[in-house]
Amino acid sequence: MSTIAQRAESLSLRINWFVERICVALLVVLVLDVWLGVLVRYVIPLPLTFTEELARYLMIWMALLAVSSGIAHREHIGVEFVFGRLPAVVRRWLAVFFSALAFVFFLVLFLYGVGFAVRGFSRLTMIYGLPKGYPFLGVPLASLVACVQLALTAVHDFYADTAPDSTGASLVDPGED
Repeated sequence: MSTIAQRAESLSLRINWFVERICVALLVVLVLDVWLGVLVRYVIPLPLTFTEELARYLMIWMALLAVSSGIAHREHIGVEFVFGRLPAVVRRWLAVFFSALAFVFFLVLFLYGVGFAVRGFSRLTMIYGLPKGYPFLGVPLASLVACVQLALTAVHDFYADTAPDSTGASLVDPGED
């Protein structure tokens, strides 16, 4: 494998390692928050009203950040039946094209997400009274990380010695499981 492809793959996996840890931390906090919400609603009658709002924002951040992990592992939607039967040259260019197309989508989402988050700072959340811009920052942040992962995936696909065999799990380290 070429040096450029190896470096792109290595950087992608390092970024993904960090994002996965953030997603797991968000999931732990989300589970604890939901359990607390159930406890204060049905077991211990405490007037804690923030649990539903916090759970909503944690779930959104976690789901949005997990998109980049799916990109890094090539576990996004793909048509394996068609892709795997194409010649290697076509597979390479299609993989790069699909990454470029998705990059444009996430770049537009990033640009609109920044405006959305900026406008959100003028509105307050219902329970916390915090500016909604903080929860809304998940959209441009996740879009930016997705763009980075797509760029690294495209570089890997373009410079790798062999064309990708499939649209799924091409960057997963074989000794990882």
